[in-house]
Amino acid sequence: MTDDRDVLLIVDVQNDFCPGGALAVPQGDEIVPAVNRLAAKFAHVILTQDWHPRGHSSFASSHPGKQPFDSIEASYGQQILWPDHCVQGTQGAAFHPGLDVPHAELVLRKGYRTAIDSYSAFRENDRRTLTGLAGYLKERGFERITLSGLATDFCVYFSAIDGREAGFEVSVANNACRGIDIDGSLARAMRSMSEAGVTVGVE
Repeated sequence: MTDDRDVLLIVDVQNDFCPGGALAVPQGDEIVPAVNRLAAKFAHVILTQDWHPRGHSSFASSHPGKQPFDSIEASYGQQILWPDHCVQGTQGAAFHPGLDVPHAELVLRKGYRTAIDSYSAFRENDRRTLTGLAGYLKERGFERITLSGLATDFCVYFSAIDGREAGFEVSVANNACRGIDIDGSLARAMRSMSEAGVTVGVE
């Protein structure tokens, strides 16, 4: 068992990010047993949940003439457009049914502001709007974060980078993650995490 300075952050293991879902990560469902085994080693676990309103600005369907995976220039910079996914209250937004983490202490919902997408568990894509997670972790005395979930090169990556910037030791359990890999995004994410001092390995 890890100690009270360690927390496991399980990122977006939701139906829409698994095969058959609206924005499926290849083999995304295959991480569920590894995530469950990892969670059993941690006394403290937090889940994140992508939670978009209908008509979210990151959906390609909100931009006439645009297709999923096109990019637009949002007020906060470049934004990839996605298929409609993880819409609030839908089955696609629900956690994968195989996820077995009854002792999770917090579910952090993100992406619920219509005009801003949100990859990181710590702040939204404008890089200014904070979720409050860093303050919560510090108030509870956590020092080390282990990350798992979907997808390695987006929500896991941004959470890892922001966790380091917030002053935490961060590691990524690579066997309990899967990436989308859009135009080399996975290799870039792995390189950037290493450069930021994130430990990437198998837990």
